[in-house]
Amino acid sequence: MPAFQGMWPRWRAALATAGSRGVLCFGPNRGRMVTYRSPASIVPGFRPADAATALAWLVRSYLRAYGPATPAHFAQWLGASRPWAAEVFDSLAGELAPARVEEAPAWVARGDTRKATAKPSGIRLLPYFDAYVVGGHPRSLLFPGEASKRALARGQAGNFPVLLADGVVGGVWHLRRAGRAVEITAEPFGRLRPAQLDELAFQAERIGAFLESESRLTLGPVNAGGHA
Repeated sequence: MPAFQGMWPRWRAALATAGSRGVLCFGPNRGRMVTYRSPASIVPGFRPADAATALAWLVRSYLRAYGPATPAHFAQWLGASRPWAAEVFDSLAGELAPARVEEAPAWVARGDTRKATAKPSGIRLLPYFDAYVVGGHPRSLLFPGEASKRALARGQAGNFPVLLADGVVGGVWHLRRAGRAVEITAEPFGRLRPAQLDELAFQAERIGAFLESESRLTLGPVNAGGHA
């Protein structure tokens, strides 16, 4: 079947369904290769949870990670329909608590209403499809101004590696291998303070160390297209 400008064996299309039904999970890696196993072969007596219990757990876990959020946000994250997500939230009303984001109604898991003690700060270089941007809403707050044009693909997050500045997307970046080095180009959408530039350099070095390569950082335009 066609996939990512190439062809994949059709059995790969069944992996997500098998995982969702509780009959498949990751096994131990073999070098750089992944393996798959039945959960029952790892946990004796394993049985998938019933649908209602599993769905309630999923909604609570989603809200603890990404809340406050709306049923529409949950539907987009899960790849489900909005009417269905709204019904799910209604059925779990006793386990949820109302909240507001920019004067718009949203929900959090009940008991998870403690406010953050500090504002997000610092510079981060997030890779393709990082969970923070994929699950973060509302998009208008996470991708302000130029970020909404350059770091989203028709409203979809994750198609571009992003430069995160104090918790919001403030640029894009690209990595290219050059022999034993990695060349990192970062394009901030606004002026960075000297301390932020120092932290950006540190983040680039960190990526190089992770890849066991020397990193070279350049500030300039990023012309690479989004991930297909």
